[in-house]
Amino acid sequence: MTGPLPDPFADQPDWAPLPPRPIEIVPATGRVELRGRRVLVGLPGLGWRGDLRADERVVQGSRTYVPVIPEHEWYRAESEQVEVFAPLVPVERVWVETLGDRRPTTRSAESGIRLVSLDAPSRRAPTPVFEADAVTGRRVVHIAESVEHRDLRAVTETYSGADGDICVRVTPELEWYRWAWRGQAPTTLEVPVHLLWIE
Repeated sequence: MTGPLPDPFADQPDWAPLPPRPIEIVPATGRVELRGRRVLVGLPGLGWRGDLRADERVVQGSRTYVPVIPEHEWYRAESEQVEVFAPLVPVERVWVETLGDRRPTTRSAESGIRLVSLDAPSRRAPTPVFEADAVTGRRVVHIAESVEHRDLRAVTETYSGADGDICVRVTPELEWYRWAWRGQAPTTLEVPVHLLWIE
């Protein structure tokens, strides 16, 4: 087979779930709660770093800072109740991931390079897992009965499940990171790919 796979969601049949709400990225300078939120840090024109979590703002003198923690350290601190080092990043260099509004899907017929502005981190639309080239370790959203289950990581690539469905195994992020710091294998859930999106 050399051609692309047919799109099982073409014309959104009744059985196909709606995609999850997209991640919107807003400046931390706005009125948004920060504790435990996913953030990106960086400078316009330079670049952005993700997989970080924030704590509440800290004011020192006349400057406002955000304590920023690598996500695996944040999970370890919350789970093990230990203190971890959190560098203070100026609030104007921090952007917060929030859930946006669901929009009609408009797939571009063009393929190739997608150009973005370097003024702020770019927004990514949720991508169906069956369109991804690799999923292991990626953040995924599981849609079950119109409910979005987030804070999940894929622990396998796609495979043929026992019932013949094409599936991916997922685990809660806490267990994904605990697997790294303790070596404790996570509990996983087999999910058909038509119910999974990459965030």
